[in-house]
Amino acid sequence: MNCKKTAAGLAAALLVATGAWAAKNKSHDNSVGRNLNIFNTIVRQLETTYVDTIPVERAFGTAIAGLLSEIDPYTEYYTAEERKDFRTMTTGEYGGIGSYIMERDSSVYISGPYEGSPAAQAGLRSGDRILRIDTIDVAKAPSARVSELLRGTAGSTVRVSVARPYAGPDSVLTFDIKRGKLNLPSVPYYGVTQGDMGYIKLTSFMEKSPEEVKKALEEFKANPAVKGIILDLRGNGGGLLESAVEIVNFFVPKGTEVLSTRGRDPKEKKTYRTTKQPILPDMPLAVLIDGGSASASEITAGAMQDLDRGVLIGSRSFGKGLVQSTYPMPDDGMLKITTAKYYIPSGRLIQALDYSRRNPDGTVAATPDSLCNTYKTLHGRQVRDGGGLQPDIKIEWEKPSRLVYNLVRDNWIFDFGTRFAASHPRIADASEFEITDEIYADFKKSIDPSRLKYDKVCEDMLKSLEETAETEGYMNDSTKAEFQVMRKLLTHNLEQDLDTHRKTISRYLANDILGRYYYTRGEIIHDIKSDEAVIKAAETLRDKAGREKLGIRP
Repeated sequence: MNCKKTAAGLAAALLVATGAWAAKNKSHDNSVGRNLNIFNTIVRQLETTYVDTIPVERAFGTAIAGLLSEIDPYTEYYTAEERKDFRTMTTGEYGGIGSYIMERDSSVYISGPYEGSPAAQAGLRSGDRILRIDTIDVAKAPSARVSELLRGTAGSTVRVSVARPYAGPDSVLTFDIKRGKLNLPSVPYYGVTQGDMGYIKLTSFMEKSPEEVKKALEEFKANPAVKGIILDLRGNGGGLLESAVEIVNFFVPKGTEVLSTRGRDPKEKKTYRTTKQPILPDMPLAVLIDGGSASASEITAGAMQDLDRGVLIGSRSFGKGLVQSTYPMPDDGMLKITTAKYYIPSGRLIQALDYSRRNPDGTVAATPDSLCNTYKTLHGRQVRDGGGLQPDIKIEWEKPSRLVYNLVRDNWIFDFGTRFAASHPRIADASEFEITDEIYADFKKSIDPSRLKYDKVCEDMLKSLEETAETEGYMNDSTKAEFQVMRKLLTHNLEQDLDTHRKTISRYLANDILGRYYYTRGEIIHDIKSDEAVIKAAETLRDKAGREKLGIRP
C-alpha cells in the first residue's frame, strides 16, 4: 500500500474503520474498544520511548493493511492519490498522453499507445524506451514515476524523449505531446462476425459502458444481416453493479428483477429491476465467460442464464458475489468496504470463497461442490450456487506450454514485433493478416537459445525423481537404463518445440504485430475469426431447436 498521509490521518482512518465496525456490532463493542485502547497505548509508548524515530506513515499503513487483510481482498483503503486511479477505473477518464507502459530491465518502455490518443498521434511506438520527460531523466525510473509524470491536465504539453530500436544512428527521438482528456473505452470493438453474428467485446463495467453497448446493439438492430448477438465477457473483472443492470435491460422486459442485495445493514437490502423497454428482447443471445469473468460480468451473465434469455458458453466464471460501497476518509482517501452479497434472479449466490472461514493452513475456505444448492431458472432448468457460473456449453481452453509462457514473459514475441514493425510500414488488414511461413521462420531465427530462459519442466521433474530414487535405494542398473531412455524421450529440442507449438505462438505473434498497426481492435478482429467459443456461439444461435432443447428462449 502506498501510504502518503499524516499520522493523524492514518490514525483517524483506522479509528473510522474499526469504529464503524463496532457501531454495527454491539456485541463486539467491548472487544473492539479494548483493542483500540491497546493499540493507542502501544503507539504512544513507542512514540515516547523507542530508541529511533518511528516511520509513522509506513507503520500506520502496515496496520491498516493488516486489518483489512483479515477481511477480504475487496475491502481496501485508497490514499488521496490512489483515489484518483479508482475514479479512472469507474469512469475511464483521465488526463494524459494515452499509452500503456511496461517496466523491464530497469527501464520503462511504451508497450502500446491507445488508438487515437495523443501518444499515437504524436508518433510514439511500441518498443520505444523512455529516456526523459520534460527536464527529468527517467531512464532508470520505475514505471509508477513515469506514469505520474506523463499524466497531467488536458491541454498541457509534455516533452518525451525516447530511444527507438532499429532507427539507425539517430535513435533518440523527442516528441512534444499535448495531453488530452482520455476516455478509455469499455467496448474496444464491436462488429459483425461469422457472417451473421453481432459481436461485442466488453472489457469492464464503467459509467459509460451501457451507452457503448447500446450503440453497438442499435447498429446491429438496424442491420438485417445480423441474426444473433455474442456478448464477450471473458476476462472482464466487473465494475459498477448499476451498469450491469442497465446492460441486462437491453435484452429483457421492463420491470424484470436482475438481482437483489442483502447485507447486515437493513439499508443494503435492495432489489434491482430493469426500468426501460429493451432494445433486442427477442434476438438470440450468447454470453462468453471464463475464469476471469467476475462481479458485474457474473451479474450480467447470471441474469441471462437465470432468465433463460441467453446461452452461456465457455468455462466456469470467477465466483464473486459480493458488493462494495465506498466511504470518504479524513485525509481525502477512500475506504471501499464489502457491505452486501448479491443474489441473481433464481435466488442463488455465486460467491466461491467464504472469507469468514479459514482452512487449517490459513487459506480462505471454499464451498465444496457437494454442499452447493440447486435452483431453477425461469423455465425450470436446474442451476447451482457457489463457485461461480457454470456455462451451458463448456469450452476447454488451450493451456499454453511453458515454452509459450517464456516467450511471452521474457518479451521474445514483443521484441520481434518491434523489429517487424520497424521494417514493415504497412501490413494486410486485420481480418486478412496471417503469420506466414516466412514470418515464423524469421521469428525462430530471432531466438538466441543461449539466452532463452526455457523452463524445462519435464527434465527438471525427471532429475528430481532420479535423485529421489537414488536416495530411497531404488537405483540399480535396470533403473538407470530406464531413466536413460526417459531422458532421451523428454529432452527438449527447441527447434522441434517451436514447430510443435506454432499455432499458439503464431496467435501471440499476430496479436502483438496487429496491435502496432490496428491497436486492440485489430487484435480482436483477428482472434475471433478462429475463436472456438465464438464459432460455437454462432452455431448455437443459428440452431433454434438446440437452444429450445437447452431450455433457452428465444
